[in-house]
Amino acid sequence: MEYEKYENLRETVLGRGLVVAIDGSSGSGKSTIARNVAAALDLGYLDTGAMYRAAAWWIDHQGLNADDSSTVERSVATMDLRVNAVPHAPRFFVEGIDVAHAIRTDHINEIVSAVSALPGVRKTLIEKQREIIKTARESTRGIVVEGRDITSVVAPEAEVRILLTADPETRLQRRAIADQGSAEGEALNRERALVIDRDAKDAKVTDFLEAGPGVTTIDSTNTNVSETLDAVMKLIDKTIN
Repeated sequence: MEYEKYENLRETVLGRGLVVAIDGSSGSGKSTIARNVAAALDLGYLDTGAMYRAAAWWIDHQGLNADDSSTVERSVATMDLRVNAVPHAPRFFVEGIDVAHAIRTDHINEIVSAVSALPGVRKTLIEKQREIIKTARESTRGIVVEGRDITSVVAPEAEVRILLTADPETRLQRRAIADQGSAEGEALNRERALVIDRDAKDAKVTDFLEAGPGVTTIDSTNTNVSETLDAVMKLIDKTIN
């Protein structure tokens, strides 16, 4: 990705402690766009969904059952989770173990919603997310934060708040290619079950399907990464200038 055309915007953002909040459902492109915005503007980058995945990995690693909510919530509350919040090499360490790859398995996909739905887990991780955002703002570097309820719950005070959307079939095809390596036949069917099920579960505890007051919706259905990135950058430029 070429970032030279955003150099003037990067200079404007430099030292302002800018916070960009991006919400969106699976396959909307929020992670790709968030990473590229952060890289282009030299901001930090936080994938909050990966934090819930890390919690799910930790619970599974200990052999705990998500149905035992009180035990799971206590375990996550005391879990040592460290985040390397940079766009090109985001890493997540749980009790000193690098779990960046382990949290991206189909197994974690299947269990993360049950863990993330627990109120105590959400409270713990939202507090951690807010601490990371506060540190990034106070350092004046700033940060791009993406997830499910960032614009409404985690960082409603962010200067730029975006809901990234795409039509359901486009989202499914993108996720199938990313997760299954193909958007055809059985690969697409497997991803359809995973995405639809997860979005339905997550929608019960987070609000990521509709933009709230002050949140700008950007539809990526008919745009590629570069075009969607341009739209986001134009919004950032318009908002801060």
